[in-house]
Amino acid sequence: MEAQRRKVAQQILTAARAHDERQADRHARFRNVEPQTAELLGVLIRATGARRILELGGSNGYSTIWLADAAQATGGAVLSVEIDAERTALAAANLALAGVAAELRTQDAAQALADSADGFWDFVFLDAERPAYAGYWPALLRSLRPAGGLLAIDNVLSNAAEVAAIGELIAAEPSVTSVLVPVGAGLSLVVRDAHSRSQ
Repeated sequence: MEAQRRKVAQQILTAARAHDERQADRHARFRNVEPQTAELLGVLIRATGARRILELGGSNGYSTIWLADAAQATGGAVLSVEIDAERTALAAANLALAGVAAELRTQDAAQALADSADGFWDFVFLDAERPAYAGYWPALLRSLRPAGGLLAIDNVLSNAAEVAAIGELIAAEPSVTSVLVPVGAGLSLVVRDAHSRSQ
């Protein structure tokens, strides 16, 4: 990410963290990813050449900036889904400040996945309401591109109990390979294999 865009992203994160500190209710917080996690997401998109990128839980657009910056490098595009319309509007303003583009949609993550074609997404970043993740799993797996589609799930260390159910589903699925990366709040990376290991 070039210097000016990085500076804008940092300013957005700083403002979001100041906002979060004033909120007693966690649902009122933006809960942005850690900078190291955001950087890693950008590297992963570039390394895999991902072009069809889905973000579930866009919040104020901080992580979306990093995804869109990487998509710009690969010639790809980002769809970022956020259930709160005010946050979608804020994300649009923040992306404009950073000079990046993404499709921003106010929509439930489950509906976005249901609307996704089989094998469509090259890269999915999951950072929504964690107790719902296990319910998303069949659609996540179905909509990931075979032979290299990559799913990144945040907060797997900071909120391990809340993501335990999807972790068990991933571990039991023979058609994926996964690893936990101890960066930020903990990032689980799940790649869809070309063929099921059980075959």
